[in-house]
Amino acid sequence: MTLTTEIINKTDSIGAHNYKPLPVVLVRGEGVWVWDAEDRKYMDMLSAYSALSQGHGHPKIIDALTAQAKRITLTSRAFHNDQLQQLYERLVKLTGLPRVLPMNTGAEAVETALKAARRWGQRVKGVPAGKQEIIVCTDNFHGRTISIISFSSDAEYQDGFGPLTPGFRIIPYGDAQALEEAITENTVGFLMEPIQGEAGINIPPDGFLREAARICKEHNVLLMMDEIQTGFGRTGKMFCCHHEDVQPDVMILGKALGGGVLPVSAICATEEVMQVFDPGSHGSTFGGNPLGAAVACAAIDVLLEEDLVARSAELGEYLMERLRQLESPYIDHVRGKGLLVGIVLKKEAGNARRYSEALMKAGMLCKETHDHILRMAPPLVITREEIDWAVERLDGVLREGHNLNETK
Repeated sequence: MTLTTEIINKTDSIGAHNYKPLPVVLVRGEGVWVWDAEDRKYMDMLSAYSALSQGHGHPKIIDALTAQAKRITLTSRAFHNDQLQQLYERLVKLTGLPRVLPMNTGAEAVETALKAARRWGQRVKGVPAGKQEIIVCTDNFHGRTISIISFSSDAEYQDGFGPLTPGFRIIPYGDAQALEEAITENTVGFLMEPIQGEAGINIPPDGFLREAARICKEHNVLLMMDEIQTGFGRTGKMFCCHHEDVQPDVMILGKALGGGVLPVSAICATEEVMQVFDPGSHGSTFGGNPLGAAVACAAIDVLLEEDLVARSAELGEYLMERLRQLESPYIDHVRGKGLLVGIVLKKEAGNARRYSEALMKAGMLCKETHDHILRMAPPLVITREEIDWAVERLDGVLREGHNLNETK
């Protein structure tokens, strides 16, 4: 029995089976590369769903982690620390929003935004208590808490977890007319992903973000942009909504904010929105901790100093061009923006899982989503030569198609 098999068997025997990971055990990483328990080398073309945008073990981020860990790691928000205001200043400058509220995970930040919108709706807009409504989109993915799965359009996420949280309306993604028609006097917010990652890199029609912003402003509805996966350069702009020069009322951040080292998230919002929070109304023991804040500052500095946003735009175009040149009878089309890319397979290609497993055996790690899409989001530090290497592996696997072994 190999060490990989032993670790997987032990993990499966005592852990919950709420994930179906590829059968690989990663023990070390550097840049875009990772190594398994048998010291086999792989290219990481997923980067923890964009959380590792700066690459594995970036020296500046690790130095910030270790230096701060030797000073003080946690104060709780019962006391001030000297790192949090530095993170606030960076986020205010990047987002153009004047106030920040730090959390830990992306789902926690989404919950924070939902609470902010509901209280704003009652206290500022004047919606009767308990009547506040938030509009969301089909195929959304904002996390897995009870409230968040309550407005999922995927029944699998809700099965057995009821009773669900009320107060949400679902419209088709990218449909401005449906958004306007769904707004009532009780609508307090519109929550959306500028590109839907979990749904398979769904991109809304050109102009939708701008039109959504206009509609929300006209009807006094908060525009809440979930940039957890798309933010910090992933799509070739610092934030995806910047592709259409949209300034939301609330921006939800996470993943790459922690530099692939710690969970760090936040919402940034207008003064009017953030003033609804008063002492005791919301909080988190670890939210805004000095260790996470120091790491997040370093993660942002790396993005800026290494110009990774422009790099994402340039190399994203190059990757898309190379992928669209692939001659495989099993590819329907390729879509994406920056270094967030989905390869949509034809029905006759079979389940996408077998392609991700075949790519793993060829030394490249990515992941299937919705059975027919291969999702790729490599670290933004990837080079052209490394993209060429990845495309060669994709070319070999995607030409094979039905000759691949079916997944059991």
